[in-house]
Amino acid sequence: MSYSLSEAAKASGKSKATIHRAIQSGRISATRDEITGSWTIDPAELHRVFSPVPPDQAQNGHLRQNETAGEMASLRLRLEELQQERERERSDKDSVIADLRQRLDASEEERRKVQAQLTTLLTDQRPEPVRRRWWQRWKATE
Repeated sequence: MSYSLSEAAKASGKSKATIHRAIQSGRISATRDEITGSWTIDPAELHRVFSPVPPDQAQNGHLRQNETAGEMASLRLRLEELQQERERERSDKDSVIADLRQRLDASEEERRKVQAQLTTLLTDQRPEPVRRRWWQRWKATE
């Protein structure tokens, strides 16, 4: 049994570029197929340089992708829920602000009315006395 470059990368947990650099530098001996141009690497030679990855971790890449896809779906749902909640809170906030503005305007109007009533009560409401000039007093007594 021998590995291709991709299989060697999966078996060692390294990238294909790292395996290829090791072959080019001579750290790993491998044969190249003249027809296809692919590398054939002996497992003993590969594991002499790079320690093998346990089988459960080698296949874990697909599991991680599936887990990641599942996590992404759940995160998208959570994001959608949070966005809807934020919109509800914004609309609630806007309605509370509108209600408070209306109350403040009504309170201000009530304050103005009370202020006008107090001003009316505190001012002298008696009619102005008719002023008579000094000669009019003598005429009235005659």
